[in-house]
Amino acid sequence: MATGLLMIAGGTAAGAFGSLLGLGGGILIVPLLTLGFGLPLREAVGVSLVSVIATSGAAAGVYLQRHVANLRLGMTLELFTALGALAGALVAFAIPDQVLAGLFAALSLYIAATMLRGRPTDAGAEVVLDDVPTGADGATTLDRMSGPGYRVRNLWPGVGGSLFAGVVSAVLGVGGGIVKVPVMNLVMGVPLRVATATSNLMIGVTASASAIIYLSRGGIDPYVAGPTVLGVFVGATIGSRTAHRVDVRALRLLFAAVLVYTAWQMLGRALG
Repeated sequence: MATGLLMIAGGTAAGAFGSLLGLGGGILIVPLLTLGFGLPLREAVGVSLVSVIATSGAAAGVYLQRHVANLRLGMTLELFTALGALAGALVAFAIPDQVLAGLFAALSLYIAATMLRGRPTDAGAEVVLDDVPTGADGATTLDRMSGPGYRVRNLWPGVGGSLFAGVVSAVLGVGGGIVKVPVMNLVMGVPLRVATATSNLMIGVTASASAIIYLSRGGIDPYVAGPTVLGVFVGATIGSRTAHRVDVRALRLLFAAVLVYTAWQMLGRALG
């Protein structure tokens, strides 16, 4: 009983954090279950994927209702992310746990450094568009994907990053948001708040693509997934409704700080 309540509490915190940053909470769920509750890393990844689906379901509707998320951009990139997720899930069971922990730590440190080094995209800043096909109305593909005050750029690097995000999602259970948010913000010129909202739309589809394979191979423990997902859903609902009150610079620093802490913990596990 006490363990279940702790899982609900941990899931609530992870869900709130995940919805604020567009990560799905997986970046916290995996170390929480492995380091805090002793769950094998691969099973923690499976539970995390289900939790990511819950986060997306709770947050996506709120962001769409408030017209923060970029639906056209999100659905375009998600086609490639889902392909990466399917490929990653097929190879994830062949990777040793210590290697997974090391990959988790390395990715966390890299993304933290990237987010600290980069600056939030200035809404309204002039950017150069890629050379992409123009429609009958004279608008390019990227014109149609852009939003108020910003213009999307670097479509093909964004596609490549989305494929990689899908693989990362399936192997590490983080929903891919840990890659999608920096790619959209730093590479494609999307404001951070829009990138996190759009990522919340995408991560549920990404996680579903790989969670099916984990479920078919017995990689998801329902007794752990139940209370964790319940907490994640509550936390994501709260986080998505308060996201507009959070300062973007504080969001970036919070993102980086949690990633560094997680990397330290997972590195210790990788080294045995």
